[in-house]
Amino acid sequence: MQSFINQRRVLLLHLSFWCVYISFSLYQLSQFRHGRGIDWTQGLEYISIQLLFNVSIAYLNYAILLPRFLESKNLWRYFVEFLVPFAFLVTARIYLQRYLVDGLSRQEWFFYSPLFTVQVIFITLFIAIFVGMLRFAKDWFEFEAKKKEIENEKLYAELNFLKAQINPHFLFNTLNNLYYLAYTQSPNTTEVIAKLSQMMRYMIYDSNYPKVQLSKEIEYMENYISLERLRLNNQIPIHFEVTGNPDQFFIVPLIFITFLENAFKHGVSNNQAGCWVNISIDLKGKECCYTVENSKVTATNLVAGNKSGIGLQNVQRRLELSYPNQYTLKIEDLPDRFFVQLNLTLA
Repeated sequence: MQSFINQRRVLLLHLSFWCVYISFSLYQLSQFRHGRGIDWTQGLEYISIQLLFNVSIAYLNYAILLPRFLESKNLWRYFVEFLVPFAFLVTARIYLQRYLVDGLSRQEWFFYSPLFTVQVIFITLFIAIFVGMLRFAKDWFEFEAKKKEIENEKLYAELNFLKAQINPHFLFNTLNNLYYLAYTQSPNTTEVIAKLSQMMRYMIYDSNYPKVQLSKEIEYMENYISLERLRLNNQIPIHFEVTGNPDQFFIVPLIFITFLENAFKHGVSNNQAGCWVNISIDLKGKECCYTVENSKVTATNLVAGNKSGIGLQNVQRRLELSYPNQYTLKIEDLPDRFFVQLNLTLA
């Protein structure tokens, strides 16, 4: 319903104005006929003539004269082009209404008075100006719609650019892992390649949609965690927990992965004891709470002075574009661990 109104706002304004005008004219007729003895048939003819001439002047100005003026910006030419048909149509209307009232016999003195002529001129001029203003309203609505369309296209292009930045980042990290496994002649190399293939399929096909099922995003994360477990030879405690039903929710693809990558890239190492990673997704109603918590490798700082800052800036910008006023992001760089909590309102 709201979309229908937005698409036809100008038409509805025109119809509303003429409905009000006709209603007011009928009210005037009901008051006038009691004193003059005019029947409804004659009165409706009078209103019809009045409406016909007012519509003709108003939309001659609306559809032809105003657009021509807006194009040429020649004010004097516009006045001449408007006044000539205006004077002709007003004069024709006055004489036609006099003829309908008393056959030009001058029995109804009001219709021959200067007051009646001035009244017709000012009312007709007011209607022409008011309908002309609707032309500016129409142009403004079109301008706003075009502006919004351009903004949406710009945001869409920016989102695609930001999402495209994720793919090289992910590939760089995974190829490093694959190189390490191949270098050490790990028997897990073929399994890594198979999981990488599944993840690439998700990134190439599913992530092209504006939103995907949350369960697919979680499956992608689980594959990534499996790769990390293989790389680390299952020596690092990794806990991943999902509460709630992810099948009934949709999410912008690849919105979680940056925090997960950072946890493994900067929070765990085979050369340092006591490393760990905890990931959780908690669904309550439409609210999703995504938490990533990891130990800190010596001399590693996730926030300052390393490449992960680019990934964090990327995901924060995507959140601003995809979930405006629908997310909160909490990042804590503590002495012994790094903590990220992202709260999203899902559809």
